[in-house]
Amino acid sequence: MATVLSRALKLPGKKSPDLGEYDPLTQADSDESEDDLVLNLQQKNGGVKNGKSALGDPPEPDSDADVAGASKPHLSEVTPEGFPSEPLGGLEQKATSSLVSYVRTSVFLLTLVISMVLVLLCAFLIPCPPRDLHSTWSRRLGSQGGPFCFIMCTPGGDLSPLELADVNRDGLRDVLLTFVTTRNGTEGGGGSQPTADLVCLSGMNGSTLWSSPLPEEAQDVTCLDLIPGSVAKTICLVTGTRKMLSAFNATSGKILWTLNPNYLSNGTLAAPVVVLPDLDEDGVRDLVVLAIGELQPDLCFLLVSGRTGSPVGRPVKYNIVGVGNLIGPQVYITASGAVYILFGFGNIQAVALRDIFVQAQNRDSSPPSLQIEEPEWEKHRSVNLSELIDVYSDGVELLQLVKAPDSNSSSLLITTRQGLVLLRGQDLTPHWKLNLQGLRSQPTPGYFTDDQTLDFLLQTQDGVGMKKMTVVDGSSGSIVWSYRVPCHVKETPTTSAITSDQKSVFLFWAEALTAASLSSDDSSGAEPSGLYHLYLLHPAFPSVLLDLSNTTGIVTAAEVGVNDIWKDAFYVTRTTGMSPEGHTTSLVVSKLSLRWGLMEGQMVQLKETTPKIGRGELRRFLSRIKFVDSPYQM
Repeated sequence: MATVLSRALKLPGKKSPDLGEYDPLTQADSDESEDDLVLNLQQKNGGVKNGKSALGDPPEPDSDADVAGASKPHLSEVTPEGFPSEPLGGLEQKATSSLVSYVRTSVFLLTLVISMVLVLLCAFLIPCPPRDLHSTWSRRLGSQGGPFCFIMCTPGGDLSPLELADVNRDGLRDVLLTFVTTRNGTEGGGGSQPTADLVCLSGMNGSTLWSSPLPEEAQDVTCLDLIPGSVAKTICLVTGTRKMLSAFNATSGKILWTLNPNYLSNGTLAAPVVVLPDLDEDGVRDLVVLAIGELQPDLCFLLVSGRTGSPVGRPVKYNIVGVGNLIGPQVYITASGAVYILFGFGNIQAVALRDIFVQAQNRDSSPPSLQIEEPEWEKHRSVNLSELIDVYSDGVELLQLVKAPDSNSSSLLITTRQGLVLLRGQDLTPHWKLNLQGLRSQPTPGYFTDDQTLDFLLQTQDGVGMKKMTVVDGSSGSIVWSYRVPCHVKETPTTSAITSDQKSVFLFWAEALTAASLSSDDSSGAEPSGLYHLYLLHPAFPSVLLDLSNTTGIVTAAEVGVNDIWKDAFYVTRTTGMSPEGHTTSLVVSKLSLRWGLMEGQMVQLKETTPKIGRGELRRFLSRIKFVDSPYQM
């Protein structure tokens, strides 16, 4: 009996003959207590009741052999040797508990399998955004088909057309550009006819996504969504230098429509196409082109449907008297919603879009959206030509619209032969004027000061082989930064990119800033080095320039785009090489990641500061820069 109890309680003790275990209870001399323990144990297991078995038999002798062979218990009462049997209620609880555990395990495994399947589907079906941190490439165009002579498309002295747009929807802006080539190094009709092409290059690696021939060279490429408030396919509008206006599907490069040149039989396209509100109410924004007469100084406006490319009414002519560059056309929408078209020759005049539409349709009424007037603008109407509004007439060279602070309208930044003028858009009154000689290129807007007003980077000719880079405060017109740099090219592109802290980095090209050029202000007699460097100016370090890149060619166009996913900006350039005869011998398109360039660029100290700016401090600051996409112009 002591052996049975020790096995049930799993107590260490004297080794029994059966199990070889030591049971300390066998050392006790009291048989009565031993019998009582056995009786209680058997009652608990259901084998004995009131000292008798369940069948009425007397209790078995006190021995392991007798207990084992006395009777054959029910199958449910059989328990492993050395362990007490459990009541039936406990078995039912065990069965229920096992079922619940089985269900829980099954649900968990099923959830895990479903989650893994979803993760795999997302990994394989949803493309990951490309990491563009080190996306720097260079592509030479036209070298596969033999010798080419590239003809620069620079009508009126403007830079060659270059546009950035995400045409394949991979999250990166791609590069669109046009160029004209002739084989065998001939130009014009000597050997073969020049051919024009519109090419789209991948923003990821520079590979050709598509290419489309053009009937004539282009002066502008503009990509946008003509359907407002939708995610429709991007349309690229290409304006030629003579009579071509075509709309391309930016994804495939297929032509959607082309304006019939017969509508411009008495003139040629004078400026790039301009996008208007929806005039014919077909859900697509419409367009306007400005043509100039071949034999007389007539300017002709033609409204064009953005959906079909057909004219919306007849041409509308204006006889303009002026001397100088052609200004515009540009669309200006006032704070009240009135729409005006700005244009002119050496001056700036405006005409209400309502007046153009009424004449084109040959009727007296216009859509309600065009019936809004701006009282302050209407005060400037000319007496003799009641439809024209005089805006500014003092040697105008360039006009651009820039965002006004704390307003949904824009200001007019006018470049003249005498300097720079900023007009308020509400009442056309000057906000400030800056006298600055030699300014011929368009100012680059950006945030240099801390007043959240757009400032402007200017480049002016300053002696032979020198130019001065200047930053003008947009709120007062005062000069806040300037520096003379060597550069023998008359005009190079300047750009800017905005950062997440509402600051801008400014980029411009110049020849190498050597120790001699930094220490001396008179280097006008220096010979051109033939190597041009890309410099970056950050307003937090005005005494430091970063040398990001260099090239031996001439940069004819440049654009800055932003990768919204990785908060990085990239700089795309179009560079041409010149032969000794003055022909363009090569055309190279390059892309540079600005964040990578910031970390790898060489620091050029313009002047000593106290305390001195260290390379480590500058790198730590630059490593935290994030770029955001925020258009400056409206």
